[in-house]
Amino acid sequence: MLSRHTLPLRLTADPSRVALRPFHLAWQSNDAEPGRAARLLDAVLALSDDEIHATLRLVLADFETRHWMTARVFLTRCAQIAALLGRDLSGLSRERRQLIGAYFCHEYSYAAAALMNPSVVPHPDQSGLQPGTCRIVLSLRAVGEGHISSIAFREGLIDEEGALDLFPEPPFATAAGAWHADGTLGEVDGPVAIERHPDSSLSGTVLFPMTAAQRNGLEDLRLTHFTHADGTREYIGTYTAYSGRDIRSELLRTTDFRSFTLAPIAGRAARNKGMALFPRTVGGGYAMIGRQDGQNLFLLRSDALDRWEDGELLLKPAYPWEFIQIGNCGPPIELDQGWLLLTHGVGAMRKYSVGAILLDKDDPSRVLARSREPILAARNQDREGYVPNVVYTCGAMKIGDSLFVPFGLADSAVGFAFAPIAEVLAALT
Repeated sequence: MLSRHTLPLRLTADPSRVALRPFHLAWQSNDAEPGRAARLLDAVLALSDDEIHATLRLVLADFETRHWMTARVFLTRCAQIAALLGRDLSGLSRERRQLIGAYFCHEYSYAAAALMNPSVVPHPDQSGLQPGTCRIVLSLRAVGEGHISSIAFREGLIDEEGALDLFPEPPFATAAGAWHADGTLGEVDGPVAIERHPDSSLSGTVLFPMTAAQRNGLEDLRLTHFTHADGTREYIGTYTAYSGRDIRSELLRTTDFRSFTLAPIAGRAARNKGMALFPRTVGGGYAMIGRQDGQNLFLLRSDALDRWEDGELLLKPAYPWEFIQIGNCGPPIELDQGWLLLTHGVGAMRKYSVGAILLDKDDPSRVLARSREPILAARNQDREGYVPNVVYTCGAMKIGDSLFVPFGLADSAVGFAFAPIAEVLAALT
């Protein structure tokens, strides 16, 4: 393995990080949401004013100091339920509407089980920094109750000397709000617009599953700062939506990490996990790296960001540390020498390690070199965790002459390393 500067910092599961999120009754039983929701609403409407006051007082005593703008969240959720059921609740008292909202919310410890599989991109705000320093956005797969995955974020600074300074998390975590893509409130199986409150911090924002296709998780976001052919830029990430039975690939898109769109990907390639988007068009079209057969790496091309079909075989496992399967570890990174793509390989005892390949800049179907040995692998205490012997990343970035690599450890924690790019390239054959 390469010499590298591995930081002592570890991000781990934290059951104290809780957020208010919608309680989806239809996700808890086989009953249709409107029928069960209507019965619950009618039960609250039947309470007397005194019962409403006393019950709400108990709810607020338990939860108001644990969350940000709790009463407002309850009112917003009440409005969503009114829209879902086609009921006019605007004439009800503020207390009654708050209590209705409370019955359709729950407190969720979104990172109680694990933090893992990070990716990293430059922050939209690079103002006021010293030369050689970059403000970053780190995405994290946070796993909570029921092994449901959501997307969390951390902001921080890195520099060319190999230093990392993560900003502290705010005391309250907040769930982003969801609207249908046409601007209406709703819980739909399609494109969803996500907004975080302008007063909330990105480091305290969590993106939860919003649609039936996502109900069991938003997994392994691979972010890239994408440059379009006209020079405009946006952040685009691919992730796996898991319904509890089926998977599909979807896109996250944002320009500012305040407003997001989550949308399904169409086409045959969307049935697979682990798609990673090139950070610009190549040869006049979009390109991705995927694993279409569960074992090998494929190059995918498309004329549309939201539709991807079968690709061409790019690389097969060749060395013992990757005999079982190979895949990407995030979007390709553009260097003068070509596209540097971090890969993962699975070897004996299902040990996951990170390697790399170099692709031709003009024709990424040409593999110029690959690593014979892992450049990053689990060792010593880093082997232990929920899924032992796993090192995995969903995206690294270039800082000066180094590669900054946040990585998941044993599906349980996140570590950080810097590696000289010259050494990475020298290790490829």
